[in-house]
Amino acid sequence: MRYVRQTLCTFLGVLGGAAAWAFGGWDAALAALLVCMGVDYLSGSIVALVFHKSQKTPSGAYDSGYGLKGLCKKGLMLLFVLVAVQIDRLLGISYARDAVCIGFCANEIISIVENLGLVGIPMPKAITEALEQLQKERK
Repeated sequence: MRYVRQTLCTFLGVLGGAAAWAFGGWDAALAALLVCMGVDYLSGSIVALVFHKSQKTPSGAYDSGYGLKGLCKKGLMLLFVLVAVQIDRLLGISYARDAVCIGFCANEIISIVENLGLVGIPMPKAITEALEQLQKERK
């Protein structure tokens, strides 16, 4: 049993190290992006499951198909982070990945704020006006 546990821990350590290397190391930018992604997915799921106010479905209720689409989008965002890491390595720079992480964090934060508004959490007027402007620009 001890051998199995040691083998599993070694395997997970190697896998985690490889993932950290592929994503350019574990730092604040990557941690912030993963936290923002998780909070966005969780808040969006709560909006749909509990409040039935999702803007993604006609009924506003949770639909696993839309949940899967959301996860796929987040997976594609992470793939773009991998591409940015390779650009950094190719050009000998260290800011393309951080810029991608920061840009995606901003996008996730906007979505989180929208989700908070859908469940009735009051937002400062400046934030709601900025969101309205961003939604107009998307169209």
